[in-house]
Amino acid sequence: MKKLIQRIKALLQRILKRSTSNCQQPSPLINYRLLETSLPSVSPRWESGLVLVCSQCANEQSGSTASEDLENWLKCRLKFEGLWGEFRVVNTSCLGVCPRIGITVVVVSNGSHGNSPCLIVNPQSDRELLYSYIKQNKA
Repeated sequence: MKKLIQRIKALLQRILKRSTSNCQQPSPLINYRLLETSLPSVSPRWESGLVLVCSQCANEQSGSTASEDLENWLKCRLKFEGLWGEFRVVNTSCLGVCPRIGITVVVVSNGSHGNSPCLIVNPQSDRELLYSYIKQNKA
């Protein structure tokens, strides 16, 4: 079994090397560049930020869909104001904060350098405040 896995791994590495060397003109929407690990990477379209909404917070508290409602509201609002694409809203599993009340949201932007705070948001009353915070992170 180990030999089979090693063969598959070697084959995939050869295929990856061939495909990257044969790529003469990449797609204008996708900017491929190789990392030190030789894994291809893609520059995302959501350059202003990524909004992570914990899908476990509200489920743990009451079994409700409050985090899903907040996520959908943010998506609709960003689309309505023409900011969808610059920002991306996704749900995530537990972020390890686990507030008693509220939902954990992290807004990751290019300027945050990995120092993004975990926001504890009331999914109903803090929507507009969260949205203004997201807009402040616009590149």
